[in-house]
Amino acid sequence: MKNREVERKSPPRTEKRTTMSYTVEPHPWDAGKIRLIVGATLLLLALALSVASSASAQKVTMPATPASITPPAGNSMFTMGHAIGTQGYICLPAGTGFSWTVIGSRPQATLFASDHGQSAQIMTHFLSPDSNPNEFAPRPLPFGSATWQSSLDSSKVWAQPVHAIPSGTDSSCPNQGAISCLLLQSIGSESGTANDKPLSRTTFIQRLNTQGGSAPSTGCSAAGDVRRQSLVPYTADYYFFRADQ
Repeated sequence: MKNREVERKSPPRTEKRTTMSYTVEPHPWDAGKIRLIVGATLLLLALALSVASSASAQKVTMPATPASITPPAGNSMFTMGHAIGTQGYICLPAGTGFSWTVIGSRPQATLFASDHGQSAQIMTHFLSPDSNPNEFAPRPLPFGSATWQSSLDSSKVWAQPVHAIPSGTDSSCPNQGAISCLLLQSIGSESGTANDKPLSRTTFIQRLNTQGGSAPSTGCSAAGDVRRQSLVPYTADYYFFRADQ
């Protein structure tokens, strides 16, 4: 009997569990946002690769150009970009007066390409020292040369003008009062970080369809104006050529 009473007084042992309640404040960089940012970045990179890989991806029609600014036979266009930037000038003495002078061929621009209505940056255009000159480079080298650098693999090409036509004189250079249209020849190049190094194989570059960029019409007429500088907005289309395989 005593044993039975003990059993009745001692209920079965159960495990006690404690439930804690707490609130998690959302972090501004939660997983969903990170996935969204990474996805958008990959999409932009894929777009840039698709529009910059070749001229055929852009469905580019090469405009007819005068012989003086047409690359020689044996060179074919492989990519192009629409540039938006500025042309730099400095006021200097000239003869008995003063004149706006291009600052070392100083352009500064960003080049874009489009595919299926989408636009992406593919290159930057600026002035820099030619660190890998070829046989066409001037001797001695200038302090800086016109440079184009890929935004994708950092490959570069340096080039100098070999021929020019005034704006407004041809359908490929139709806008009067703009900077001239050019044929430029590679004077050096540098490979980038990726296996495909398109700009390092550039032989010639055409600058066509220029708009704006000409020297100011005022502001350089007296000794007090000397060394005054001006950045003039311009746009242009740049076509890049390489030797046929």
